[in-house]
Amino acid sequence: MTAPLTPPDPPTPYDPWPARPTGSHLAPGQSPPARAEARAEVVRATAVTVVLAVAGVALGLLWLWLSPRIPLVSDATAVYLKDSEGEEAIGADGTFALLGAGFGVVSAVVVYLLRRDGGIPAVVALALGGLLGGLLAWWLGAALGPTSDVVAHAKAAGQGATFDAPLKLNAKGALLAWPVAAMVVHLILTAAFTPRDPDPDAQWTHADWSMRGAEAPYGTEERPAHATPEVHATPEAPGAPDAPVTRARAQSDPEGPAGPQPPA
Repeated sequence: MTAPLTPPDPPTPYDPWPARPTGSHLAPGQSPPARAEARAEVVRATAVTVVLAVAGVALGLLWLWLSPRIPLVSDATAVYLKDSEGEEAIGADGTFALLGAGFGVVSAVVVYLLRRDGGIPAVVALALGGLLGGLLAWWLGAALGPTSDVVAHAKAAGQGATFDAPLKLNAKGALLAWPVAAMVVHLILTAAFTPRDPDPDAQWTHADWSMRGAEAPYGTEERPAHATPEVHATPEAPGAPDAPVTRARAQSDPEGPAGPQPPA
């Protein structure tokens, strides 16, 4: 006499590339809320760009005020540097670069505090606005500084008199101090303090995989607290002795549903 025969479960088809559960696929186009959010991001980025470009006026005035002056002196034939070993010429470039870096740090912090989720539009706005602000500051400082007509200035000052050279930016790379500092600081703040979005693939449950007819990845199965193997008997082959085959199957009853097997 043998135990009641229980047919084995049919094999589960294995799909190495299972599809996502129904309802999680992307639509062909953006939904209206997504398009509205994209337009809002563009508007905010444009506003940041304009504000930073206008802030270049303050940078230009500070550059004009803080930059060291280059003294010149003229005689009857030419104009010369009063101090041939002075460092005033590179001092103007260094002052512009330091001021631009400071403006970049402040603008990045303000933009991050106003919009903590970050995003590519904010970074692009910081870079473009900082570059435009630097160009405006360069033009404004040179326009409000000493005249660029050195000959006329020397004649107006008189022979042997000292006058200031025009305010120039010899190192054009200083224009990148503002946008580079703004982008770097904003990316650091975003990486350090902005929470990351959860991974959607990590939130799939065992039921989601079962809906697609695929085996769940290792570690995602929901097993009961008590699981014991269940003993099932298989049909005997002709001429073969009785040999029950055990197959592990999770059951909530630790004793198993079949109970003790009667002798054959």
